[in-house]
Amino acid sequence: MEREQWRRAGRKVVFTNGCYDLLHPGHIRLLESARSLGDVLILALNTDASVQRLKGPTRPLIPENERAELAAALEAVDAVTFFDEDTPRELIAAVLPDILIKGADWAHFIAGREEVEAAGGQVLAAARTGLFYYRDFGRSARARLNRLLTDWIPGRLFRW
Repeated sequence: MEREQWRRAGRKVVFTNGCYDLLHPGHIRLLESARSLGDVLILALNTDASVQRLKGPTRPLIPENERAELAAALEAVDAVTFFDEDTPRELIAAVLPDILIKGADWAHFIAGREEVEAAGGQVLAAARTGLFYYRDFGRSARARLNRLLTDWIPGRLFRW
């Protein structure tokens, strides 16, 4: 497992997760900021089945293999993996990152918190504004989808 090699090399591992269905600047900022906290950033993506359970039958819009390809192309991301469960708790318990970070919208429940803290790691909730993350002001994937759907006119792709 690469995690063991990173640990032996003394590299600080940061872990985050999510659907990343429509990659937007908030995602990029969170990933870049998370990566700045350590030497290696692991991004765990929900599988298509997991996204559908969480967000409904019309999601994901981007298949998991394409979401992984997009994420892996980002300079901030060192490794991409998947989890099919509703939360990545089991994966986090197996990896035991030095830092587990999620956006502030998940501060009330960060799966894997207990396991990471018990192993001496840090668990962080990134701020919605400022350095880490922004979802406010209609920039989330959900807000963008809603805007796209409300701009739809039958017979035309977009209102011009």
